[in-house]
Amino acid sequence: MKFHMEIEAQPSKFRLSHPDKIMMMGSCFVENISPKMIYSGFQVDVNPFGIAYNPISVADGLYDLINNKIYTGNILFNSQGVYHSLHHHSRFSGIDKDVVLEQINFRIKQSSLFLKKADTLIVSFGTARIYRLITSGEVVSNCHKLPVNRFREERLTVEQIVRYWNELIQCLRTFNPDLKLLFVVSPIRHWKNGAHENQLSKATLLLSVDELIATNDRCYYFPSYEIMMDDLRDYRFYSVDMIHPSQQAIDYIWEKFSKIYFDAKTLSIIQEWDSIQKALNHRALHPDSEEYKSFMVKTKKRKESFLEANPSFRNL
Repeated sequence: MKFHMEIEAQPSKFRLSHPDKIMMMGSCFVENISPKMIYSGFQVDVNPFGIAYNPISVADGLYDLINNKIYTGNILFNSQGVYHSLHHHSRFSGIDKDVVLEQINFRIKQSSLFLKKADTLIVSFGTARIYRLITSGEVVSNCHKLPVNRFREERLTVEQIVRYWNELIQCLRTFNPDLKLLFVVSPIRHWKNGAHENQLSKATLLLSVDELIATNDRCYYFPSYEIMMDDLRDYRFYSVDMIHPSQQAIDYIWEKFSKIYFDAKTLSIIQEWDSIQKALNHRALHPDSEEYKSFMVKTKKRKESFLEANPSFRNL
């Protein structure tokens, strides 16, 4: 008997392999999956502006990379002794203004070069709700706990998202003609405005992505939202906040992702590396025994042979 609806992982028309350069931008899905990509030896660049939840902020970040934008001091503001950028996550914030700017601009420069040569861009949308700075009307990526009366909150429409991203995709294709785009709608709930508004927001994102894929070549969709909502329809797959997926859920979604986008050779390489790492990290009951010492020598030789054949793993 079946007690849940499993979303079957059908292989994608395109595959990801270790020689590929993969940029990942957007919401928490990217933050959850990227460590697994890195551990598995993929060449990835993750969120050069930090976590971004809405489609406009993600797009604006990509425009900055395309234009290799240089930020100046006037984009920073000081709040309680800490400098922030409204276009960056707080991981870029700091008490030294010059250091903050240096980190922001260095990351843009490096990620612009990476995007130029990237094979795939993975984009995760978290919410269709945005915050506009009242004084300028610009969409911000992070409010950094500034007073709420400085912003106007609204929900983007499907038409707004599609128009903004259609224009961006054309710019991306000019910047990097071979780039493929993989869209994801994050299953993580945005509960601040209630359950109904969260559903409206997610529906807006799903409809937008569906239209973008229908009207643009080499654009694809990974159903992480559906896997979480329907395949893993149980609160035991959530963390204690009942909003974010548990580690078990993340592992399950990663398994589905792997079956869809990795071929047999890539999966074999990942499994071999995982086996080597588990062997190296194994805690023996008798570490001074000749048997264990011999096992470790063989494992280290096995690792060196693996790294010679798979150099993308050397920085791990």
